[in-house]
Parts: sequence; C-alpha cells; structure tokens
Amino acid sequence: MTKRFSIVVLCLLVACVTGVSAQGIFKRIGQRVKNRVEMEVNHQVDRTVDNAVQGVTDGVTDAVMGTDDPEPEATTPEATTADPGVTTTAGAVKSDFVRGSVIMFEDNMVNEQVGEFPSKWDLVRGNAEIATINGEKCIALVDGDGWITPLVKGGIKNYLGDEFTVEYDMLFDDRPKNGAPSIELDIMNENERQDNELFTISYNMAYDRQTIDCSYVRPTEEGYTHKEGHASAREVCVINDARWHHFALSFNKRAIKFYVDGKRVINVPNAKAGAGWLTLWSGHMDQRPTYVKNVVIAKGAVELYARTETDMSAVERSIQETGKFVTNNILFKTGKADLLPESMEEIKKIAEYMKKNPSVRFEVQGHTDNQGSDAVNDPLSQKRAEAVVKALVSLGCDEFNLRAVGKGSHEPVAPNTTDEGRAKNRRVEFIKK
Repeated sequence: MTKRFSIVVLCLLVACVTGVSAQGIFKRIGQRVKNRVEMEVNHQVDRTVDNAVQGVTDGVTDAVMGTDDPEPEATTPEATTADPGVTTTAGAVKSDFVRGSVIMFEDNMVNEQVGEFPSKWDLVRGNAEIATINGEKCIALVDGDGWITPLVKGGIKNYLGDEFTVEYDMLFDDRPKNGAPSIELDIMNENERQDNELFTISYNMAYDRQTIDCSYVRPTEEGYTHKEGHASAREVCVINDARWHHFALSFNKRAIKFYVDGKRVINVPNAKAGAGWLTLWSGHMDQRPTYVKNVVIAKGAVELYARTETDMSAVERSIQETGKFVTNNILFKTGKADLLPESMEEIKKIAEYMKKNPSVRFEVQGHTDNQGSDAVNDPLSQKRAEAVVKALVSLGCDEFNLRAVGKGSHEPVAPNTTDEGRAKNRRVEFIKK
C-alpha cells in the first residue's frame, strides 16, 4: 500500500469516527497503524474539543514563517504520587549522541539556486526545491507527497552499513492547528524499494505535543519489510511550531537511537541489520511545505550498550541474534526417545525463557546423525522432539506454543564422517516462530 493511498484511507476513517474534517487529520496508514489507530481516534475526540476552545481564546494565529517571538521556556511538570512514603527513581533523559567519525554525505545547500531541485539529492516521488527561510537556504518538500533520497557515492544503495548516523534540521508550521502531516525518515535494505522500509522514524504532528514512532524489522524476521517491532515516545516534544529543530539517528549493529534537539526519545535495543539507503518523506493534504537543511550522514555510531551475562541468558542471546537456540546437551538413550536425566538442565533454560516470554512460540526440531536408515531416524527424531515438548509442558510451558518436528538426518550441520561431526548433528533446535 502506498503512502498516498494510505493517507486518504486514514483521513476517511478518523473523520467518520470523530466527525471532524479530513482536512485536519493527516497521517500515514501502514503496518504501525494497526497498533495505533484506536489510540489516535480516542485522542482526536479529546483534542478536537480542546483545539476548538483554544482557537476561540487565542484568536488569529500568526502564520508568518520565521517569527522573532522568543522561544517558549521549557517546563517540567511536578511529579506526584498517591503515597508520599514511596520514592521512585528513573534515569535522566539521555543526550549521548555522537556523530559518526567519517562523513559520507553532507549538504548545507549554500551553493544551491533557489527554485531548483537540490543538486545533491534524487527524487523518489512528488517534488522538492530549494527555498529560503530568513535568508537561509533549505530544501522544501512542496508537493504534499515529497520524497527524496541523497546521492551518496553516485547514487548507490548500499552506503549505510551496520554503523551510521544521520542528522538534519527540520521545520514545519502548524501553529494554526489545521493540519496533521506525515513526515518520515525511512531506512531501506539495498534490495528494497520505497514503502518497504527496514525501519522508519515517523512524526505524529497532529496534536499540541508531538509523538515520535519507530517501526522496525526484528532480527528473527525473514526478509526486510515485515515490521513486527514498534517503539513510541508519546508527546515528547513540540516540533510543529515554525522553528528549526535538530534530529539525529544512530544505528549500531542492532541498536536504533533517535534524538530530538539533543534528547534521546527512541531507544530500540535489538533491530535487524542490513541498512543500505535512506529517504526523507513528507506528505500533507494542504501541501504546506516541510523544510529540511544541514543533512549529514556519517560512518560510525553511538557506542553499543553491551548487556552482561546477568542481563541476558545464553538462550535469550542466541534467540535474539539468530532466531533460534541450538543445543547438543539434550541427550537420549541410544536409539530411543527416552530423555537422560542430565538433559533437564538444558530444558529448564528453555522453560525459563518461555515463562518470561509467554507469547513466544517454538518449533522444536529433533535431528539425528546418518547412522541407520531414514525409516528409523525420521520417526526417532519426531519422537525425541515430542519428548522435549512433553518435558517443557511438565515444567509449566504452554503446549499451544510448542510444535514438535522430526528432521531425521536430512539437515546436517557437520560431516557425518567423524564421531565429532555426528555428535554435532545429533541436536535439538528451538526455532522461534
């Protein structure tokens, strides 16, 4: 589903539910909407009334771009607790962004010609041109569906890699509170086209304070487009006030971190790698421009936070990194499906993981070496897998989340010509589904 079609669908949906005009509701619908649409509808009902009252009391809003009004002073609401005897603590908001050490792309637009397409960029869809704000040149995404991508190393699509940072300044004016644009930073795998992002940072501009969302592909997912992962920072900033704001992204092997005006608002610990290229997209029904300047893409990233052994079990680490846990420590009587007592320590590790993650489903695969015929090994591996499932159920795991599959000797991981190789092939695999 394309972004343009998505916008129309969501506008009609929310308008029907809340009775407000589609002109004031603008947002992309996609995989992440299934997790947010109900929340957005409820918010819209409340905010519609609030905005109407505010519009009467505030009068006509100054819509002149680049106003010299002083920046509003930031305030922090007082923390309250029902029990004054309870003390809670939380880490301070992080401001740990560090630009990558090697700049791959930089565009300050100084030498560009106003009214022309920016020379360091390519057009994916819509339109963009060089404009000025208070005499400073910038890119204006002007079509209501403007979509651009930087020309890095001649326009190839595999320049990002597994460690990179992206920075840019952005300005959008919604002080009249009559628009709800969709704006995105999209990161793609080199073999994927637009709309099939590896992960997306999106800005929900509809309300008085803005929400930043991140939808991402988990490491265990096949391919690069089905984004099961979601992170959201609700109403953390005001970035629709016709002022320039600075945005920064860091990706380091698996960790996504996103910052607004120096403060980290998104912190995803484990996303899929494979980034190749990026795009900036802005769409809004009344075609008011989104302005962008000072774009920098660099190789390198914010230092990766390494969790310790006590933070993450071997099972959890393996599943997060590979999507499965493989063990040769679940043992059976020779030629039979009877579990040996020493196998229970390994099975308990899986049971602990499943209890901590009750929605996780596993395909439990039994594998044998090639000693004996398929007529013997195939049913033996099935019975052994079923024995492991039975043991997990006896430890309190939900049988619904377990499926036993016998693989026989058909998927060896080592040569069957040595004792060592055959020992590696006699294994149990827990494949996350």
